[in-house]
Amino acid sequence: MSPLNDRKSEEPSRQPLGVSATLCVFAASAIALGGCSDGRPARVPVSGTIKIDGKPLPYGIVRFVPSEGRAAIGPIDREGRFTLTCYEPADGVAPGNYKIAIKATEPVGNRVKWHAPKKYASHKTSGLSRQIESSTDSLEIEISWDGGKPFTES
Repeated sequence: MSPLNDRKSEEPSRQPLGVSATLCVFAASAIALGGCSDGRPARVPVSGTIKIDGKPLPYGIVRFVPSEGRAAIGPIDREGRFTLTCYEPADGVAPGNYKIAIKATEPVGNRVKWHAPKKYASHKTSGLSRQIESSTDSLEIEISWDGGKPFTES
């Protein structure tokens, strides 16, 4: 025998994994990856429109506050549209009951312009609530000046 043949016989034989072994490795990987969670509650995307006296609210931030857990927020654009974010941009909220706050203030120099009544700025005084059960892109929230109008204060 040549030294080359002796050398080959000392190396462990390399045989391809059998189909069963390959499937087991694949299944274990899939279970491990599938079981990974960010540890956060499941969320549903939520977006919609806020109107004040029938017209789009052009400025502010909406906040959905659950009785337990993390609140979600979303900026309000010029058309009154918002998209809620809880942990990551536009990830929505966990299904459940929410009290809602709409803080519609805009800095104007050293003053603040209110685009909606102050009562809506807190979820405790707004009187607004919603039950979220599934994703939606058409949630509508209507608020009112109740005879008032936008104002600016120091």
